[in-house]
Amino acid sequence: WSKSLLQSFGRELGLATTLEHGRLANKNKPELKTFDRFGYRIDEVDFHPSYHHMMALGMQYGVHSVAWKTDDSGGHVTHTALEYLLGQVEGGVCCPLTMTYAVVPALGNNPELTQRFLPKILSNAYDPRCIPIDEKDSMTMGMAMTEKQGGSDVRANTTRAVPAENSEWGPGWHLTGHKWFCSAPMSDAFLTLAKTSNGLSCFFVPRFRPDGSRNNFFIQRLKDKLGNHSNASSEIEYDRTFAILVGEEGRGVSTIIEMVHHTRLDCTQAAAGLVRQSLTQALHHSMHRKAFGKLLIHQPLMRNVLADIALESEAMTAMVFRIAALYDDSRDNAEAATLSRLAVAIGKYW
Repeated sequence: WSKSLLQSFGRELGLATTLEHGRLANKNKPELKTFDRFGYRIDEVDFHPSYHHMMALGMQYGVHSVAWKTDDSGGHVTHTALEYLLGQVEGGVCCPLTMTYAVVPALGNNPELTQRFLPKILSNAYDPRCIPIDEKDSMTMGMAMTEKQGGSDVRANTTRAVPAENSEWGPGWHLTGHKWFCSAPMSDAFLTLAKTSNGLSCFFVPRFRPDGSRNNFFIQRLKDKLGNHSNASSEIEYDRTFAILVGEEGRGVSTIIEMVHHTRLDCTQAAAGLVRQSLTQALHHSMHRKAFGKLLIHQPLMRNVLADIALESEAMTAMVFRIAALYDDSRDNAEAATLSRLAVAIGKYW
């Protein structure tokens, strides 16, 4: 059922203009704007127009939404195939698209937020404006879990949450603390972890409060990192930042792990996609480069190297889509759900 969608997306990604947008998005790094010209905090990130072009393209084809909008089998496989292709042209936009895709099962732990925001999360429109969610037809999601003293040991987190005023979105909380890594900081909202009196809990943090005012979401710096430069990974500070509880107090890890579980699938397919892109470029180069009187593709040692890479690429791709199929099967099969949890962790590591 998704064949025509994938073929159309593949043709679009193969256009010279799209490839150029992918190149420009990574060549022109995002820039942090902490203050406006009057000296007020705005904590916004400026992206190159090519980044926005690639984001709009990904959302248009439902990279973030297709898995949740179909009743047919293969929704997660289709999502994986779409992003597997997209990441070979521009990997940075895959981060906010992945987070928006992955948040759906975790957000389900708060039915009120799900009812209010799920239609916007699953919209295939792209609206990059930094304005209140209620004024937009679509939204993207990010995540902020880790802290510098604990890293992936999130139980070492020190960010605190205290009850605050009620809002039209539900009972409010105020968060105070620092997050060492925040993915896609220009998203409209984030899932994050903070400690209440009952333990580590999961929260929904919007960029704007329900009354339309800016939330206390302070971007301290953008990460100087290897890999996809177009995505503005960042460090952030909470200072009495408005948030809504998702799931039970003290059950933050088990709540947000639903989001993490789905991001792991995309980490796995992203690596497989990069290997395939690398193989494609190596094959193209070897078919046009001459050395020692022959094209490289005709040199036995080079053919051996390329064959090894090709086998790795085929194996990784087969593994990724086998795992994606387990995600689809998990809806009705407890054994598949268990195997998907194990297989994706091993796949991501491998």
